[in-house]
Amino acid sequence: MQNPLPVGRLVAIGNFDGVHLGHQAVLADAARDAHARGLEPIVMTFDPHPAAVIGRRAPAVLTPLSRKIELIQRLQPDVRVVVQAFDLAFAAQTPEAFAQDVLVTRLATRLAIVGKNFRFGKGRAGDFEVLRAIGERLDFETRSHTLVGDEHGTFSSTRAREAIASGDLDAARAILGRPHALSGTVVRGDQRGRTIGFPTANLAGSCEALPPFGVYAVLVDRLGEDDPISRAARATSLAAGVANIGVRPTLNDGAPPSVEVHLFDHDSDLYGARLRVHVLTCLRGEQRFAGIEALRAQIARDAAAAREITSAVPTPAPGEPWW
Repeated sequence: MQNPLPVGRLVAIGNFDGVHLGHQAVLADAARDAHARGLEPIVMTFDPHPAAVIGRRAPAVLTPLSRKIELIQRLQPDVRVVVQAFDLAFAAQTPEAFAQDVLVTRLATRLAIVGKNFRFGKGRAGDFEVLRAIGERLDFETRSHTLVGDEHGTFSSTRAREAIASGDLDAARAILGRPHALSGTVVRGDQRGRTIGFPTANLAGSCEALPPFGVYAVLVDRLGEDDPISRAARATSLAAGVANIGVRPTLNDGAPPSVEVHLFDHDSDLYGARLRVHVLTCLRGEQRFAGIEALRAQIARDAAAAREITSAVPTPAPGEPWW
């Protein structure tokens, strides 16, 4: 008996950093169109960011790869994520080679969906029109996805990064559809927070875009091991808290910027744990205090304000993350 022909696929191609509301609209359209056409829906994304490989400055990260996959799969469980390793050899492919080898031979693409500004192939020689012409020769359709936005413009990763950098967390949330988050592994710090009654979890390895230095109300997830097959992050809600992002000017002895979180009503050992910190609201900018007692009093006020803000957020179901 002959093997059946491979199922045709709808392939949405892009970086999808942030999985913002514009991306979410693309994912919903892709899943709906794939179902209507009897195609398997695929999202192709790239790792690392192409700009970092070809010598351009890569933008600040909104969602690390495992978080990106997690969000896509939670939003559209039927969509499969394909991660294309982006290296110099891949970047050197001609547009025709990419279309033939990746889209046709490997993925059996029947419909490719890209942004109007999509560029691909050696020297970024390929664009939407080039891909559409190649598709006509290789028997797959090419379509650009519809842009969606609000009164301030099109939803985009760039808009989200700019909002975070300026400290406009409400604007970032309106674009992302959730609060921006930072993630990292808890490492041993100088333990000065413990001596003033506010022990903190100190995060190392955070790669996401940072908001301005300051003190923030946060909600925290604990991350488990990434799914070994899909590479998606696994997370469960842990606690609310208050975070300091910056250099701690009152206590600092020249250390680099850090992310430190005081968790409410939680005292278990978290060293080595991976956390995700959802940054809700800026309580104040980072500032230097005259001494430890003034700092202690201000942290107590910050914690009280953060408790009030976080208590208004509905608690997720057991085993589920905050977002």
